Amino acid sequence: MSALCRLVHGGLLSRSAGRLLPARQLGTPPTVRTASSSSAVNLTYDVFDGKGESTPLVFLHGLFGSKSNFHSIAKSLVQRTGRKVLTVDARNHGNSPHNPVLTYEAMSNDLKHLLGQLHIEKCVLIGHSMGGKTAMTTALTQPSLVERLVVVDISPAQSPTRTNFRYYIQAMQDMKISTDIPRSTARRMAEDQLRSLVKEHSVRQFLLTNLVEQNGHYSWRVNLEAIAAHLEEIMSFPSFNTVYEGPTLFLGGASSAYISSEDYPEIQRLFPCADIQYIPDASHWIHADKPLDFISSISSFLQS
Repeated sequence: MSALCRLVHGGLLSRSAGRLLPARQLGTPPTVRTASSSSAVNLTYDVFDGKGESTPLVFLHGLFGSKSNFHSIAKSLVQRTGRKVLTVDARNHGNSPHNPVLTYEAMSNDLKHLLGQLHIEKCVLIGHSMGGKTAMTTALTQPSLVERLVVVDISPAQSPTRTNFRYYIQAMQDMKISTDIPRSTARRMAEDQLRSLVKEHSVRQFLLTNLVEQNGHYSWRVNLEAIAAHLEEIMSFPSFNTVYEGPTLFLGGASSAYISSEDYPEIQRLFPCADIQYIPDASHWIHADKPLDFISSISSFLQS
């Protein structure tokens, strides 16, 4: 495996934006005929239109995230590369439909359905955390769809890294907020209630991006019930005997434990053309901590 611990140095982040097209709902999905999965759902997405003809980039967010997590990154990459960029809401997240099933097979089927509806025959797939596992699943089950693969701070390890997600779910489920109050007040109340189980301020702010108001009532837009029911599956990864032989970049945060040297053999087995790089001083949320370095590393990978 080449350059296992190469450090990535950042470039300049352009502030010129790609053209943001509104999120859309697609037509009626076909039935997925795999017995163990549910039918595909109609994912919501945003398109940042580039003028180039190169393969589009498709971003998949992590647990509790949404397509908006990558908007500024997408705008910069449109400017840098000229490529069309899509950011996608996973099922049970953002504005995508809720569904009781939350497995990597189901999320990969949703993505394949979306790409088919958009007539995208091949893409560069970039997934963070849970989205990275969905991206890996897609590359391993339908490699012809994936020209290149970027997996952000996650590995195909079978044993889950110890996380605090169970506490986050409990804190969010326990939250009670008054009705008909200003959004700023509701956010403060929500953060106060999250604080006992969610110690990090940045994580509380991230979770609060899911707080929505409808007719004076505040609630979470993520499907907490489905996430709680499938958390062990989300933290793990399916077993595969297939291989994805396309160019692959595993991009880890140097301050994160999600990609460790113990994972290298499994990465090499499933992704024989993988390069593993680490961004200095970055946590699990690399794109938020070090956006310049993140954009630079993806741009370099696209040109390699």
